[in-house]
Amino acid sequence: MSRWKRSAAARVGSHWWERLWEGLRPLDPYRSVKAALGALVIVSVVITTLLALFAVQSATELRVITIISIVASLLITQFVAQSVTAPLDEMTDAAKAMAGGDYSRRVRGGRRDEFGELAENFNRMAADLEAVDQHRKELVANVSHELRTPIAALRAVLENVVDGVSDADPETMRTALSQTERLGRLVAHLLDLSRLDSGVVPLHSRRFEVWPYLAGVLKEANMSKGSGHSRKDVHLHLDVSPPELTAYADPERLHQVVANLIDNAVKHSPQHGRVTVRARPGGEAAAGGSADSLEVEVLDEGPGIPEAERQRVFDRFNGTHSTESTRGAQGISPGGGTGLGLAIARWAVELHGGSIRVAESPRGCRIQLTLPGTSGQPD
Repeated sequence: MSRWKRSAAARVGSHWWERLWEGLRPLDPYRSVKAALGALVIVSVVITTLLALFAVQSATELRVITIISIVASLLITQFVAQSVTAPLDEMTDAAKAMAGGDYSRRVRGGRRDEFGELAENFNRMAADLEAVDQHRKELVANVSHELRTPIAALRAVLENVVDGVSDADPETMRTALSQTERLGRLVAHLLDLSRLDSGVVPLHSRRFEVWPYLAGVLKEANMSKGSGHSRKDVHLHLDVSPPELTAYADPERLHQVVANLIDNAVKHSPQHGRVTVRARPGGEAAAGGSADSLEVEVLDEGPGIPEAERQRVFDRFNGTHSTESTRGAQGISPGGGTGLGLAIARWAVELHGGSIRVAESPRGCRIQLTLPGTSGQPD
């Protein structure tokens, strides 16, 4: 017989044995609770029968044999019952803990019977509930993070008017109205954020001119200086080339990205530092691809991000570029933050089919994002 035929015969034999073993599962005490209870009854009957035969052969009183048989049956029953009900006790304790908000509890697995399958399903359910609870907490943090910027800018405008720093002229009121409208749009997007991980958030992409758009984002960032953790001593600079550059994206989502990157760069800049927002045609445009692809870079003069941390800096609550202090030439600027800004930026960029990364830079941190334009928009 050839090697191929022997191998085929071995596979057929192995498959037949697996099917036979699966068919005998109800008879395996280790793989079925019913079989374990049946084995308990059989063992009790066998012990009682053997003791009765021993009594007949040795002329031992029947009541003594009866007592011994009952004690032996009770011990065996207690042992089997303890092994059977132990997973249920663990699940009860874990369920009580989950009712109190602790979703980290798990029950021990490893059994091959129905209780083993129940334990696996219970642990899977607990993991799903823990993920849902974590998603809820992250959603609240995301919402707080996103609402902070327009509220801070609106507060700054109103404080300037109340303190007499600026007049309540139409231009100032238009700025306040713009922030109020942005706040309303963010509130309308809360349901979108709740579906962040599902990847089904709708995009409202359109073509727009990059220079006036980014100039508006930087103007809002300048207006919010001094509010909350934002600093007044950092200078913002815009560099768009060519000046007539256009892009195709969702302006509101892109605003989330650029505003978060600027906010993060300002926090980590040294005293009197400079943050540059640079926009260029995307690599696809240079290679003959989509003419409205866009590449945006946000550069600061802070300490930068270590190379080992660059892959996970966009993870939620990582805090690599959000919680460390920034040492400048003339002092220390505290970082602070939830570590969500870069995670939100990555989500919004990937929603467009683009990419975001920490690029090499001789000084500070340089975050580069690329949007593919019309050719890379998801369906």
